[in-house]
Amino acid sequence: MTYQAPWLSSTNRNRHGRGMRRPMFGTRLPHYRTRSGMFDDMVAGQLKRLNEAWPELMKPVEFAVEDVPPSTPTPWDEGDRTLSQGFAANHGIPARVVLYRMPIQMQSRDRIELQFLIRDEVVMRLAELYGRSPEEIDPMWGV
Repeated sequence: MTYQAPWLSSTNRNRHGRGMRRPMFGTRLPHYRTRSGMFDDMVAGQLKRLNEAWPELMKPVEFAVEDVPPSTPTPWDEGDRTLSQGFAANHGIPARVVLYRMPIQMQSRDRIELQFLIRDEVVMRLAELYGRSPEEIDPMWGV
């Protein structure tokens, strides 16, 4: 089955039957992407960049994006985990890194700062999981 864009199909009519429903702007324009979609794209870009440099470190780790951290932390959780959290591998479950989208977006003022903040969080959590310094994984960390 091939995908057909909604504005090309003839069955989409507005509720009063006066005409075709069409998006207000094209799907390739920047306004089509939501803030969460752009955040996911930025995370994917950082993961791709790090995977090219460190494939042996990135392959066994799962990455996820959540909107907000859980409101009730477990008793064994320690430290500040407002922006991201790393989970070590145990009992057949691979190591995981979870980034919290809304706190990270609230910390940044623009897209460039957001990209740097995402980069720093991913690198910091990888460094914690492997017991390395963040500068060893990414020399530009924190700059």
